[in-house]
Parts: sequence; structure tokens; C-alpha cells
Amino acid sequence: MGIENLAAPEDDGEAAHLIGMRLPSITLSATDGASVDLSQGGLTVIYAYPRTSPASGGAIEGWDAIPGARGCTPQSCAFRDHFAELKALGVERLFGLSTQDTEYQKKAANRLHLPFPLLSDSALLLADALNLPLFTAGGMTLLKRLTLIIEAGQIRHVFYPVFPPDRNASDVIAWLSSRNS
Repeated sequence: MGIENLAAPEDDGEAAHLIGMRLPSITLSATDGASVDLSQGGLTVIYAYPRTSPASGGAIEGWDAIPGARGCTPQSCAFRDHFAELKALGVERLFGLSTQDTEYQKKAANRLHLPFPLLSDSALLLADALNLPLFTAGGMTLLKRLTLIIEAGQIRHVFYPVFPPDRNASDVIAWLSSRNS
């Protein structure tokens, strides 16, 4: 089943409070071995996604019926494919973010040949501090798909809900381009 056959998620308002928020000083583990404090640094794009399935498959039962759940790999690949464009628009840091642990994420980052690190919020430190939208599936607490544009530690723009996920990178580029013109 392709993502074109999936139901689009509705805007439930769970991310409306994020614009203008300052990021707390919380350190997250990255797949490149770094510890990342998102409250620091210049123009940063973080796309949050529920989870990547293992290379062997193994989606959670009923996954395709959850609006907005499916499409993590196409979203990550789109950010990979548009990485140079994002850098040219001034993005200093690009991260994928999920609640999966760093060891699991390393496998996904390598498999997908991502030129940027993935961050793990497996302890839900950032999710709780920002009150990010969450859902549960397969006994796991997962992030709803959203993308944050952060400057100087403050959230400037939020894409939520994100659908279709494979278009998210292009939407970010369009927003950054319109802002820079």
C-alpha cells in the first residue's frame, strides 16, 4: 500500500502552542555519536516521525489505519534528497526525531544513507517539555509527525499535521524560500 492510499491526519490543535516557544536545554543522543542540545545553534529543522519499521518489515498491526502514521521512510528520504537545498537556504542543522532508541535509529540512518543524524527522545524528555503530540501503538509511545523550524533556540514555524510525508521537505524548502525572498 502506497502513502497515496492513506487517510490524511486532521489538525487536532495539539501543536498550536509550539510557535514562539523556546526550547529547553535538553540533550538528546544522535546517531553520529553526538549529544545535541536543540536550544543551541542556528537555523535548525527537526522533523519528528513516529517510527521506522525494521528493514525486514514488521509494521505494527493496524498501522496503516492510523492517520499520519505511515510514511517515515519516504519522509526521511525526501529530507536526504533535499539536504543540499536546505543547507543552501541557511539550514545549519537538520535532524530526524523519534522515540526509538539510538541503536535502532543508527540502523535506519545507515540503511537510508542519511547525511544528517537522527535524534532519540526515547525517554520523552523533549516530548514532555514541549508537550509534543503523541500517540500509542503496539505498546509504544510515539511522536505524531510534525516539523519544527527553530532559530536561536526558539520555534519559528511548525508544520502540523504533515501529509503527505514525502512532500514535507519540499514544503520546508518553500517556506524557507518565501521567508528569504
